[in-house]
Amino acid sequence: MKRPEQAIQRAVFDHFAARGARGVFAFHCPNGGWRSRTEAAILKGLGVRPGVPDVFAIMQGRAYGLELKAPGGALSAAQETALADLAAAGAVVAVVDSLDSAIRQLEAWGLLRGHAALATGAAQ
Repeated sequence: MKRPEQAIQRAVFDHFAARGARGVFAFHCPNGGWRSRTEAAILKGLGVRPGVPDVFAIMQGRAYGLELKAPGGALSAAQETALADLAAAGAVVAVVDSLDSAIRQLEAWGLLRGHAALATGAAQ
């Protein structure tokens, strides 16, 4: 698979659609991708910040940021900074490296209803 992080992210949002907790607002900020220098400068001036987590959710006044990595993937310096800044601002943040770990984390935060049967184990 050429883009394993995208596959994980699509599956995460499928879980939100099927069993998101009541009142959760989850989204992705499309900060990545190629931009011309002009467009990048415009977006930076409008407040785009590099390294924002792949999944952002708000529930009951609390902010959650989940950075998705393919197995063996590493955080960029911008991602490390963004996660630290979000945590310092009071957000709950985590980094995961598989769909199973993403789902477990979202369930632990109470953002998903119930417990999924994970690929690496039986229903939780």
